[in-house]
Amino acid sequence: MSGFSTFLMILEGLLAGAGVTIAVTLASLFLSVSLGFLLALVRQYGSSRILHAFIDAYCEIMRNIPALTHLFILYFGLASIGFRLSSITAAILGLGLIGGAVTCDLFRAGFAALPKGQAEAALAVGFTPYRTIIDILTPQAMRIALPSLGNYAVQLLKDTSIVSAIAAPEIMFYARSLVTSSFQTTLIYATVAMLYLTLALPLMQAIRMLEARYGRLKT
Repeated sequence: MSGFSTFLMILEGLLAGAGVTIAVTLASLFLSVSLGFLLALVRQYGSSRILHAFIDAYCEIMRNIPALTHLFILYFGLASIGFRLSSITAAILGLGLIGGAVTCDLFRAGFAALPKGQAEAALAVGFTPYRTIIDILTPQAMRIALPSLGNYAVQLLKDTSIVSAIAAPEIMFYARSLVTSSFQTTLIYATVAMLYLTLALPLMQAIRMLEARYGRLKT
């Protein structure tokens, strides 16, 4: 078999996992951003000290325990007590819950950077607290947080490589299978690198487009 034919065979095998990689990335990103935004709102504008303490503890725990440990707890630990999740569900939940802690800090930084007088002025002219947060504060905080959120999204795409440890059939899962069967280690992992780059570039471009859009809104 020629070198090019071998490459095509490897690429075909890896592409079988690319769809799962994309799905896990997008679903985890949605969960991360949604959870992080809600946590940041409560932490920044909520008045309950108990909720503040809970959110702080949650963020510290999620950030300081290795992601692989979270995945093992969700996939193997819950199964041991009779609550079994599929590998893909465990991957999405694990990465999403960790990402919620990361994006919470990013959104909090965005909200904290806004002048306090803006909220007071909005309330003074008749905005409700809810409309003040949604219409006035959130778009500005999003614009501030967006570059860091973009970096997180790209990092999340790369972090999906660890979910092969719980048998999620993504790119690295198929790469390890191919290495075992063909022993073309260098070619396989070079192709893996090319695939991740191919997936990351459109994601980065989409983030730049969002940054440009929010930049125009600023002006």
